[in-house]
Amino acid sequence: MEFKSRRSVLVAKNGCVACTNPLAAQAGLDILKAGGNAADAAVAVAAALNVTEPMSTGIGGDAFCLFYDSLTKTVKGINGSGRSSEKASLRRLEAEGYNKNHHFSPLHGHAVTVPGAASVWVDTITRFGSQKLSLLENLKPAIEMAETGFPVQEIASKFWASGASSLKRPENIYGKDLLLNGEAPQHGDLMKNPHLANTFKELGTQGKKGFYEGRIAKAVSDSIQQHGGLITIEDMSAHEATEEMPISTEYKGCKVWEMPPSGQGIVALIALNILEGFDLNSMGHNSSVYLHHVIESLRLAFADGLHYCADPSQVDIPIEKLLSKEYAEKRRNLIESNKRIPVSLLETDGLDLPAGNDTVYFTTADKYGNACSFINSNYMGFGTGIVPEGCGFTLQNRGFGFSLDASHRNVLAPRKRPYHTIIPSMVTSAETNELLMSYGVMGGYMQPQGHVQVLLNMLEFGCNPQTALDLPRINLGSLNESAHNPKCLFQAVDIEEGIPLDVMLDLEKLQHNPSLISGLKRCYFGRGQIISRGSHWWDSKTINSSKPMYWAGSDPRADGLVAAY
Repeated sequence: MEFKSRRSVLVAKNGCVACTNPLAAQAGLDILKAGGNAADAAVAVAAALNVTEPMSTGIGGDAFCLFYDSLTKTVKGINGSGRSSEKASLRRLEAEGYNKNHHFSPLHGHAVTVPGAASVWVDTITRFGSQKLSLLENLKPAIEMAETGFPVQEIASKFWASGASSLKRPENIYGKDLLLNGEAPQHGDLMKNPHLANTFKELGTQGKKGFYEGRIAKAVSDSIQQHGGLITIEDMSAHEATEEMPISTEYKGCKVWEMPPSGQGIVALIALNILEGFDLNSMGHNSSVYLHHVIESLRLAFADGLHYCADPSQVDIPIEKLLSKEYAEKRRNLIESNKRIPVSLLETDGLDLPAGNDTVYFTTADKYGNACSFINSNYMGFGTGIVPEGCGFTLQNRGFGFSLDASHRNVLAPRKRPYHTIIPSMVTSAETNELLMSYGVMGGYMQPQGHVQVLLNMLEFGCNPQTALDLPRINLGSLNESAHNPKCLFQAVDIEEGIPLDVMLDLEKLQHNPSLISGLKRCYFGRGQIISRGSHWWDSKTINSSKPMYWAGSDPRADGLVAAY
């Protein structure tokens, strides 16, 4: 697969939607034009992506939402990550032969935590929506696509095919519901999912009870237990998303917002704090010296994130200290210009997490100045691939992210949330609290790295949103050698095609162990979306105009686009 086309940055007056699928983007735009706001449109897009990209996202997964309220000029967050079963414990799993040296499979029923996405969809509408459209009306575009069929897009078809084996397992009786004549649909095939349409109708008419109680809840818990898991109907009915105060740091006049742990958004903020002390612009974009400082800052940030990130309701996390400028200065002083920091000085014990990159990130903005930064994920492709009877969606495998080491903060425990990789982001003015940007980059450990690189492209080098997404990136770790070894984050780095060979050679001399990634594998560097309020990366005063335009971009590493009016 070659990347030869170019895209112009889109400029819109009233509202826009940026996501990985053009049909889903149109679904969100229809909601905006029908009178809905950014929150309404976000839920419409989330459901539509479940239909069109079930290998990456869905109601059987988890979700996080950041919402910018233009009236109060505040950023609010909803954490929809699911929890483990009340019956989950190390002792229980050890009795089955699982321990820190022998983890259960990511396709096992133990890998499923309670699916949290449905609760986020409902709460996003209830707490942030326009109240002009019902939940069912917001789900209507997705329901129609699932019932009448939709053409499968190119990159989606490739990821559908790569994950189809989990649906074809003999024990996965209803996996065939997400296949076409027993196989993954090909590019251009018309695909239907009537079971998913019915699931959306039940959610739309009954709210959370339509998913976490009754037929769907029973089908979910039954299918998990049939695959050896512990989730019960009681675990399902006990689930609630939580409204949480996002965390932030200031970077050169901008306040960058992320969801707090157990998500890894704090990694991006720590890295930005470290990088703030360098003159990055003078180094030159994607030069070897620039990338060296970005890589080192990210390595230090991940060392902290992997060590501390866990469920804050069950462990203490020193967020204030980790985000302090004083702490950043200490970490910055470890960076040398002529060599990388030895792994032994990073001081992390790591986590048992794979570097999956199957998620959807999207963002919406409306004519009122509100914006929604939203991310929804199954974790690894189709997740476990387990399809509950008559439901039309797969169940995530986020529980595979728990450690089975009793001494680790992220150890499995009853009703606990695991370390989470999916993170939405926003940027506001540190001075006025005006919205500057709603953005994100999906893709496992790539996400905080993408947040940092895309933001620097704009704030340090004056790129517009589309160009900022187009430019090649780096990714800690090694896709070719050890995609499932988190410690590889500190030992190697992958370089996307487009970064000059002499830069790679310089990074090799600095002991970063670079590898070149090209073709379809470039999706490994994440798929991002950006909606910026005004052109502040060129002129910081533009946000003060009476009604600044939206400037938006969509990542060329996916099928998506920006839909606007």
